Parts: sequence; structure tokens; C-alpha cells
Amino acid sequence: MIATTGKTNLLGLTQPEMEKFFDSIGEKRFRAGQVMKWIHHFGVDDFDAMTNVSKALRDKLKAIAEVRGPEVVSEDISSDGTRKWVVRVESGSCVETVYIPSGKRGTLCVSSQAGCALDCSFCSTGKQGFNSNLTAAEVIGQVWIANKSFGSVPATIDRAITNVVMMGMGEPLLNFDNVISAMQLMMDDLGYGISKRRVTLSTSGVVPMIDELAKHIDVSLALSLHAPNDELRSQLVPINKKYPLAMLLDSCRRYMANLGEKRVLTVEYTLLKDVNDHVDHAREMIELLKDTPCKINLIPFNPFPHSGYERPSNNAIRRFQELLQQAGYNVTVRTTRGEDIDAACGQLVGQVNDRTRRSSRLIAARELNADADSAPNAASAP
Repeated sequence: MIATTGKTNLLGLTQPEMEKFFDSIGEKRFRAGQVMKWIHHFGVDDFDAMTNVSKALRDKLKAIAEVRGPEVVSEDISSDGTRKWVVRVESGSCVETVYIPSGKRGTLCVSSQAGCALDCSFCSTGKQGFNSNLTAAEVIGQVWIANKSFGSVPATIDRAITNVVMMGMGEPLLNFDNVISAMQLMMDDLGYGISKRRVTLSTSGVVPMIDELAKHIDVSLALSLHAPNDELRSQLVPINKKYPLAMLLDSCRRYMANLGEKRVLTVEYTLLKDVNDHVDHAREMIELLKDTPCKINLIPFNPFPHSGYERPSNNAIRRFQELLQQAGYNVTVRTTRGEDIDAACGQLVGQVNDRTRRSSRLIAARELNADADSAPNAASAP
């Protein structure tokens, strides 16, 4: 476990929280905006570098506060441009963050937990169990680290990171408050100024928290479906036993209805050979989703040791896609990215090999083909 300093970590504070912090130390609220711009627009973690803040306040901040992101254990770059960071969080566990470039879009896949308690049978993250929730600073810290690595500080309009997806290690809705705070920072002009259409939360189906989500934020929603009926989904995604498909899709439709603006649910479906890739499964899926405005991402399974599953043939994948398209669905097949740095889709573990300082298996780095408006311009520098 990493030793704590006892100081307030300003990295994970939202604008209201930052204003409250400055109130609590007898300072004017406008200081919150100044410091947030230094942290998120300029990647600054040294109070002495915040030149438009008085020396007296800088000295006060050094005594009681800090700007501390996760420890970067390793950074790897794939031949296809994909990047992967292994970072160590306060609990001592490691998590992984993946950046996937695609044309003018750059998608950052962010983790919300070390490990996962949901134990989906085809996901290697669940096989290691749940270790810890990440703090808001550790969630947004992954964006902060990636942004600095691209030299995107000072803040520029043409940013490397255009989209963020909460699709890495963990179930985001089981770390609700910290994930909400981090996503608010992603969208805040004093943070990263990313459009709400370009910030996506992916869930395996924690129904009560989907309903709660709508009360706090209006980010895009992705559902990890993976099976078209309750019997099979309960085998693959055990939380389905508690929140079956009818209940789950009702909650997703309620959330999307609250968003309005003709936004649609993203449905993620990992194709497993001879498990959920049959023609009958496609037909069941067509019927299941007929009342749910959605687009579908098919994800061919990327094998990992002892998983017990295999990737379907290209013909099976194509057949499944064509059946859905013929029924009128917008369907894409996820392209595997970053295999040479263990950064392919669906298998995040967050373990580190002592010799290579790489994770020993694959990460769930999911690129989302989102239809999105252009993100707003970054706020001006301090």
C-alpha cells in the first residue's frame, strides 16, 4: 500500500468541491478556477509553478494540499499507435489505461476499480476478484497522465484525447461517487472540456445505479450485453441473476429517454465461439432490442490463458453482423488493437511482469465508434 501524506489531493476535486476547499481555508472562491486550470490544462503538480497565485497562498497550499496522480509503472506504445499505461494506485494495486487512436479521434479507456466483483466468465479482470475502488483523483488521474504524455499541455483545441470511455478495469457503477466526480471533471471547461456525447460509461447492468446515474449526469451509456436471453446471460454475466434482461433494458431505456437529443444506447456484445454466436442468438437479439434505440458493437473474443473460450471464425462474425444489419441495426465489429503490447479488448488484469514491467495479460481497451458533436474548445489558460 502506498503511504498517504494526510494532505488534501486537489486533483480529484470538482469545481464545487474546489470552491468549498478554498472557502474552508479562508480564501476567495475564484482561486478554485485558477488552480483547476493549472492542474488540468497545464498538467502542473507544483504549487510554486502557479505563477498567478500569490506566494503566501502557494506556501499555504504546499502545507495542506497536493496534486498527486497514480504512479506510472510503465508505458508501452503499440505498432498501431495504441498506448497502454500501467499505474499503481493508493491501495498498492495496479490498473491499466489504454489510448486508441482512430483518424481524428483519440479514445482513452479508463479504469474505475482495481479488480472486479462481477466475475463475468469471459473477462480476465473478474478472475482476480475485487481489490479496491479508485478515488476520484485516481480515475481522473489517468486522463491527467495521458494528456501530459501527449504534450497536450498547455491546453490546445486539437487535443489527442477526444473521447473517454469508462470501460477499463472494474464496474463503474459500483464506484459511483468517485466515477461521477471524475466524469464531471472530464466535461468541465476548467477540467478537460470533453463533450457529454464523448464521455461514455459502460455497465454490466447494475440497475438501481443506472436510474441513479440519470439524476447526476448525462454522459453516454453503453451496456455490456453479451447474450440475448436470461439463461445464457446469467452464465456469462452473473449479475443478470439479480437484474434480468427485461429489468435491465427498461432501466437503460429510461436513462436514454432522460437524455433526449436522439442519443442511443451502445450495446456491446462479445462473440464467443459456439457459445453466443449462432444464427439463433442473432435472431433473439433482434427481437430483444426491437424497442431499444441502439447501435451494436460486436467484439470478437480475444483469448487469454485458461479462459475456456475461443474467438469465432470470421465467417461466423460476418454472418452475425449481417443478420443484425438486415434487421435495420447499426452494427460495427471491433477491430483488435494493441495486441503487441497486451492492450487488446476485453481482458484487463493490471498485473505487472517484474522483468518487462508489462501486464501479464490483456486489457479491456474498447474503442467506441461514437457519433458525437465536436468537443468544446479548451478553456483559456490561467
